[in-house]
Amino acid sequence: MERNQKQMTDKDEATPNTPAKATPGAQSDAPAETPAAGTEASSARDAAGAAPAVPARPAAAPSAGPAKAPADAEEVFDVIAAIPVEPWPTSTPSAPATSALPAPAPTAAPATRPAAVTEARNMVFGSQNPVPEPSPAARERRAAREAALDSKPPMGRFLQVVLAVAYPFLLLIAAVRLIASSAFLWVAYHLPGFPADPFGFTTADRLTYGSYGVDYLNNVADSRYLGGLRSTSGAPLFLESEVAHMSDVKDVIGHTYVAGIILAVLAAICLIYLGRRYAGGIRRGLFAGSVAMIGLILVLGGLAVWNWEGFFTSFHEVFFANGTWTFSYSDTLIRLYPPQFWIDAGIGIGVTALGVAVATLIGTWPTARRRERSRLAQQARAFGLD
Repeated sequence: MERNQKQMTDKDEATPNTPAKATPGAQSDAPAETPAAGTEASSARDAAGAAPAVPARPAAAPSAGPAKAPADAEEVFDVIAAIPVEPWPTSTPSAPATSALPAPAPTAAPATRPAAVTEARNMVFGSQNPVPEPSPAARERRAAREAALDSKPPMGRFLQVVLAVAYPFLLLIAAVRLIASSAFLWVAYHLPGFPADPFGFTTADRLTYGSYGVDYLNNVADSRYLGGLRSTSGAPLFLESEVAHMSDVKDVIGHTYVAGIILAVLAAICLIYLGRRYAGGIRRGLFAGSVAMIGLILVLGGLAVWNWEGFFTSFHEVFFANGTWTFSYSDTLIRLYPPQFWIDAGIGIGVTALGVAVATLIGTWPTARRRERSRLAQQARAFGLD
């Protein structure tokens, strides 16, 4: 009786360690709860996705006496914790892991049709970098610059034409002045094949008397400069008709020199204006003038070679009255200045003017570099940068 009552008391003390509600058909022994605990631990580990951790052990029963069920559950948990499990990747950023395999290349987006055409064209013809579209302000500046460069100031164009017309005449007048000198007289008398005077003038006599005639053309003396000359016999050296013709020649030469001075002043004005206001105007004016000079020399030279007598007669008929410029071979003017002298003088004038014109043509030839330099200079002046 007492023994049965003691067993009942022990059973009641062990009752708080069992669950309050048990699943129907489940046993009341403690080991029967172990699989459920293991299942919950495994589910918690899978849900956490982290490294395996030892699940928390259930609290020990408050019973003073040892029980077999908790010991068996601890062994089961130890076995589960000992199972190796791969850790789940975490979303926390970390240092890039080294891998033996190369990282896959990023897949390019499929090229559109214009892009494919551009790529194919670049493969055939080479890459072409597109020029960016200028801004509206840049387009306005470019338009203003082009307008300034294309615009040709009327005064500049006019003075450029004046320079082109004046340049050939200045060359001819300068060549005439060079030939009408005692230096050319000496050269002409010493040229091979120059005819001797059949009436007795020596080369020294020709140089002396001929220099009087040349000097008279260039000085401001009147006709007495030649009319007062006497030969070794005391007779007048020049006839009155010869002195009158030399006076006419002096008038023509004087007007020619005056015209040369006027043209030189105009040319200087053109050079100053074009040099300051119209870049490239001087070069273009001199180039056009040299071309005109070469053409004029070729035409006149061709006429002189083709018919010298006719050319010489026509020249005198333009500037002198008929009957005032024809003389006898025994007259002093013909003895000092025979026809060969005038041929040599014409050649000297033509060669001098032609040589200067060719040099000017070469120096002002419109090369690409010169045109570009003139364009940049005109652009700087148009925008006030000069």
